[in-house]
Amino acid sequence: MFGKLADAQANVLVLSPSPETAADLEWFLTRYPMQMAPADRRVLTVQAQAHRDLLQTLDDLIDPNYVPVAVAMALPGRSYQLRESEIYLRAGGLLVADVVGLGKTATAIISFLDPRTRPAVVVCLAHLPKQWEKQIAKFAPALRVHRIGQSTPYALPLVDGRGPDVVILSYHKLDGWAKVLSSYGQSIVFDEAQELRHSDTNRYRAARAIADAVKFRLGLSATPIYNYGGEIFNVLDMIRPGALGTRTEFLREWCTEARGGEKAILKDPQAFGAWARDQFLIVRHTRKEVGRELPPIQRIPHTVDTDPAALSAVQGRAAEMARIILGQVAATDGDRLQANAQLNALLRQATGVAKAPYVAEFVRLLIEAGETVLLFGWHRAVYDIWVEKLKDLAPLLYTGTESPAAKAEAERLFVTGQRRLLIMSLRSGAGVDGLQEVCRVVVFGELDWSPGVHEQCIGRVARDGQDDPTLAYFLVSDEGSDPSVAETLGLKRAQVEGIRDPQKADLPDQIDPHAARKLAADYLAQLTKRRRRT
Repeated sequence: MFGKLADAQANVLVLSPSPETAADLEWFLTRYPMQMAPADRRVLTVQAQAHRDLLQTLDDLIDPNYVPVAVAMALPGRSYQLRESEIYLRAGGLLVADVVGLGKTATAIISFLDPRTRPAVVVCLAHLPKQWEKQIAKFAPALRVHRIGQSTPYALPLVDGRGPDVVILSYHKLDGWAKVLSSYGQSIVFDEAQELRHSDTNRYRAARAIADAVKFRLGLSATPIYNYGGEIFNVLDMIRPGALGTRTEFLREWCTEARGGEKAILKDPQAFGAWARDQFLIVRHTRKEVGRELPPIQRIPHTVDTDPAALSAVQGRAAEMARIILGQVAATDGDRLQANAQLNALLRQATGVAKAPYVAEFVRLLIEAGETVLLFGWHRAVYDIWVEKLKDLAPLLYTGTESPAAKAEAERLFVTGQRRLLIMSLRSGAGVDGLQEVCRVVVFGELDWSPGVHEQCIGRVARDGQDDPTLAYFLVSDEGSDPSVAETLGLKRAQVEGIRDPQKADLPDQIDPHAARKLAADYLAQLTKRRRRT
C-alpha cells in the first residue's frame, strides 16, 4: 500500500508527513480501522480534505472548457501560459517542463503580476539576466527590475522607498546573496531548473535557503534531468518540499536498488511521470497540444573516420586506467574513482581530436551546399582544430572561454548573416534566441553524456520562428568514447522521456547504468580488435 515503507520495518512504521500521505492514510483507515487520538484524527482529516480540494481545483483548471483569468499585460499571454501560472499560484510550487521555445519565461512573468509573488527572485544561467530583463520589459513594463551585477551583496536600489519588483541573478552569484534574498523575496523562479540536480553544492544550499523562506517556487526546464532519474528528487523537492517524501523514501518507492542518490535509476519513469502530473508537480505542453507545431526535426547519425594517431597517443594511459576501473590490477577505491574521471576526460578529448578533421570536412560540405551551421563541441583542443581547418570561413566562437561581450558580438554577427558558422559549447547558450532565423542545421562534432544537453542544443534553432525542418547531425566514430557514450544515452533518454511524456511508448531499452565500467570494458575490447587486425 505504501511504497515509501521499507520491507524490514516492523512494529512502528514511519512515513514522512505530507498532504498526499494524509489522504492515503485516511483512505487506509477506512478499510483497516485503527485507534487514533481524536486530535490526531482531526489533523489527518483536515490535511486529507485540503489535499483533495487542491487536486480538484487544479483538475478544474486543466478542463478544456475552463477559461483562464485574464491578466493585463503589454503583450497578451497565451491560454496555456495563463493556465500554468494559475496552477503554480494555487499549488505554491510547480515545474513547467514545456518543450523548448513555448515561452516558459512568459508563464513566470504572468505570475509576477499577482502581488503575492512580489518581490520575485529569478535565478538563471550566467548569460541570461539581460534576456530576462528584456522579456519582462516586453510583457510587463510596469514592473521594476534589477539585475544583480556582483557576487558580494549590496543595498538594492530604492524608488519611492520601494525596492525592485523582480531581482534577477545568475546561479553563480546565488551563494553570496542567499541571506539577503531569503528575507527579501516572496517567490523564486529557477530558470533551467536542472541546475538544481546536484544537492551537495553551495549553489543548491543557497537556493534551498531562499526557497524555504518564500511562499511560491517555480521551476522552468524542458529537460529537468540531464542524466539519471534520481536527479529529479533534488529538483522537485526544491520546488515542492516534502512532496516526494524523504530522499530515502523516494529511492525506496520509485528507484532501483542498484545505486542510490542522484544516479539512482527510476524503475518505471513513465509511472513516475504520470504520478507527478496527477499531483500537479509537473506540467508539460508539447507544440502539438498548443497548436504551435514546427517543421519536423530530423536527427541523423553519421559515422566519420578518426585519425589513428590521436587515439594511439593516449592508448597506454587509457588502457592502464581502464584496467584499474575493471579491477584487473590492484588499486584503492580512491584510485578507481580517479581513474573513472581521468579515463572519461582523456578518451572524450582524444576521440574529439581524432574526429575533428573529418568533422570540419563535413561542416565545409554543408556550408558549400548553402547551409548556415551551428557546430557543437566540448574541448578547446577540438575547437582549435576546427578553427584552423575552417579559418577561411572565419568561424565564430560561443564557448566557456569568451567574455559575455564577445559572445554577444558572435551572436550578432551570426544572426545578421555576416558569418555562417558558429561554434558553440555543448553547455553554453541555453535560452539564446534568434539563431532560428538564419540557421536550421545543427552538427554535433562531440557528444555529451546527457541527452538533455543535446535537446537543449537542438532547441537553439528548433523554436518559434523556424520555417524549415531542423537537421541535427550526430557525427560519431566507431572508436574511442563515442560507442559507450551513444549507448549510455539510451538509458538516460528513457529516464527523462518517461518523466516528461508518460504516454510515449517508443522509449529505448535501458542498459547497464555503470557508464565508467562500460567505457573501460569497451575501450579494452577496441584495443583487442585493433591488435587482431594488425
